[in-house]
Amino acid sequence: MGVPPTRPADRAFARPRRRLLAAAAATIALLAVGAGVLVGLSTPAPRPADAPEGEFSAGRAFRNVEVIAAEPHVAGSAANDRVREHLVGTLRGLGLETEVQDAVAPEAGQLSGAAGGATLARVRNVVARLPGTDPTGKVFLVSHYDSVQAGPGGNDDAAGTAMILEVARALTTGPRPRNDIVFVLTDAEEACLCGAAGFAADHPLAREGGVVLNLEARGSTGPVIMFETSRNNAKLVEIFGKAAPHPVGTSFAVEIYRALPNDTDFTAFLDREFVGLNSAYIDGGAIYHTPLDVPARMDRGSLQMHGDNALGLAREFGRTDLGDLRAGHDDTYFPVLGGLVRYPGWLTLPLAVAALLAVGALGWLLRRRGRATAGTLAAGFGLTLVPVVAAPLGAWLLWAAITTIRPGYAELLDPYRPVWYRLAVVALSAAVLFCWYALLRRRVGPAALAFGGLAWLAVFGVLLAVAVPGGAYLTTVPALAGALAGFAALATRRDGPWPVVAVTLAAAVAVVILLPPVVLLFPALGMGMGAVAALVAVLLGLAVLPVVDLLHPRAGGQRGLLALRARRLGALPAAAAALAAVVLAGVGLAVDRFDAAHPVPTHLMYALDAGTGKAAWLTREEKPQPWTGGYVDGKVSIADDFPGLGATELRGGPATAAPLPAPKLELLSDTRTGDQRVLRVRVVPQRQVRLLTLHVDTGTATVRSASVAGRVVPVEPGEGKWGFGVVFHAPPPEGVEVTLTVEPRGGAVSVRAMDASDGLSAVPGFRARPEGVGVVGSHSSEMLAVARTYPL
Repeated sequence: MGVPPTRPADRAFARPRRRLLAAAAATIALLAVGAGVLVGLSTPAPRPADAPEGEFSAGRAFRNVEVIAAEPHVAGSAANDRVREHLVGTLRGLGLETEVQDAVAPEAGQLSGAAGGATLARVRNVVARLPGTDPTGKVFLVSHYDSVQAGPGGNDDAAGTAMILEVARALTTGPRPRNDIVFVLTDAEEACLCGAAGFAADHPLAREGGVVLNLEARGSTGPVIMFETSRNNAKLVEIFGKAAPHPVGTSFAVEIYRALPNDTDFTAFLDREFVGLNSAYIDGGAIYHTPLDVPARMDRGSLQMHGDNALGLAREFGRTDLGDLRAGHDDTYFPVLGGLVRYPGWLTLPLAVAALLAVGALGWLLRRRGRATAGTLAAGFGLTLVPVVAAPLGAWLLWAAITTIRPGYAELLDPYRPVWYRLAVVALSAAVLFCWYALLRRRVGPAALAFGGLAWLAVFGVLLAVAVPGGAYLTTVPALAGALAGFAALATRRDGPWPVVAVTLAAAVAVVILLPPVVLLFPALGMGMGAVAALVAVLLGLAVLPVVDLLHPRAGGQRGLLALRARRLGALPAAAAALAAVVLAGVGLAVDRFDAAHPVPTHLMYALDAGTGKAAWLTREEKPQPWTGGYVDGKVSIADDFPGLGATELRGGPATAAPLPAPKLELLSDTRTGDQRVLRVRVVPQRQVRLLTLHVDTGTATVRSASVAGRVVPVEPGEGKWGFGVVFHAPPPEGVEVTLTVEPRGGAVSVRAMDASDGLSAVPGFRARPEGVGVVGSHSSEMLAVARTYPL
């Protein structure tokens, strides 16, 4: 039998007799589901300081935030000493066994940027233990108490540190847990993750491993996301979903974070094969690592959410048998209306294949029932790539235009008030989708276009299942739900209510699955990568196309003026979305202006060669702001003069030499073994500094081995003149001893010593930033470096 011809009026899944009522009901239902999703991602009301003693109170924790973040407290500074004294006193006041681990530790991760060298720091970790009644292992609550040099770290990570103090207080008020609870407040996280690395590698309490709950903040507000886990996380995720009062976390976020070149203290524990979870709130990234990260900028609802989860997880892991937490697989998981849905990771690929087969069967059935032809199904599949490509491209172009108008955004992780821009990107994505749909709906048909959207969702599901398994649910589940809804719609009267109910339920599944990543990707990646959120928004739109179709007049059947009217009505959603995108972007530009409370970020450094007396202003800004432009002009290379600052090409300008001493190099011993020299030197700072560096000129010697403060460091020569180096953070006043075994190339061995401090106000020629000009969140902002070359 041949396939009956497809009439335009019959090409949709649903053809309700009361189309306007059906469209309104479906839209209201999806808006209600979307509102529920947003409520599930919202933060709770902060509990006051007089909350019951067994509960976490943001009010009580905030008192500690104010003490910890009273001023910048970089590792090794006097301010950091004061914070540490407060932490030790508070924990001992709770009756906990408390000590300070004073050690030299290497970095974790790959953060230093030292030219061909190794990074270490003197760290002083605060460690306290609440002994368990019948331990099966240890639970470690971890945060770092140091801040960046540019700001006091009100959120990063006074929030995590204060949370640990409050969780420790709550745990000591009730029955003791079964397992040991160890509170680890690490030092030098901002410099090199060295505190966590030193604890995980060397502290006796860490020798047998355990469960780590790392508490972070990368912003000032927003929901707390559990964004990283150890491998084989199924049992950990099960406990997280059960014990965390606000379980916001996705396996997709874990996959993204594993692929990014980012590290936290959690990295050091993963390197030592601990298991655990890493959580943070991440919105409000404009103040991250800046002077604006003060306690007053903290959203106490985010603090409450973080603390609730930390306390709930500490109690649950505290009573769980920790002997077998390593499952044989990762789970796939995602938040659903305040809860957590999870399924075994080994189901990922079978589900993706099932979704692909289901969508294929739906296409066959559409053709069989006369809702589409082979040609329209193929067209629907091929043409669906248009919005998939166009929406992210449009988002990228929109942000490029906005940063052209407001160039200061280029130095920000996210704008200060990003909501309007985020909504503009979503509206732009909707405009692209609606316009595409309106242009093709009559020619290709609603059912064929819906099939094309589901087909691409299913294809993406298979691709993700192979390459990024934790993210496959994003497209697999909506594709499978859409296919099942299509079967249900084809099995009932097309002009009855059930096809509308079926496609609305499938669309609701898509909203539940895809709306959270749209919301969370913006703060996670910043507006500079808003195209990723736009892509997910378009995938959501493709999944709800049968409901979108209800917003249009019936497909086909009109002639003359009625057809023209139908086309105009069909264009209304696209026009409204496009207008909204323009208006929202304009509102964003009008609302988010730079001012004293929201300054334009600038980056400036000062570098002095004490041997030659030459000095320079330096900036990492690719397009310097007007204030920075008063100091720098063209591009410069600093690799030969200041290898401790890395090999990045900067912009620079001449500066007046300040009367500052370089670090002193003392030769303690010089012995020979065959053709090798063993040089034992001490690098001594001559002023208050936060780091020292020492580099060897590879043209004068080849370094064979090295140790710093008695700790052997790897020798991995890099490129350029200064092929080997070491960076030491938080050096003691007496300096740092370095032993080098080298093969000289004839003559003296040339070494370059550099130190760095913070603050430029005393440098000749420096002009204070005017109102509205701020400091960018960078580990090198306001750095003052002094270097000198010594022949040995």
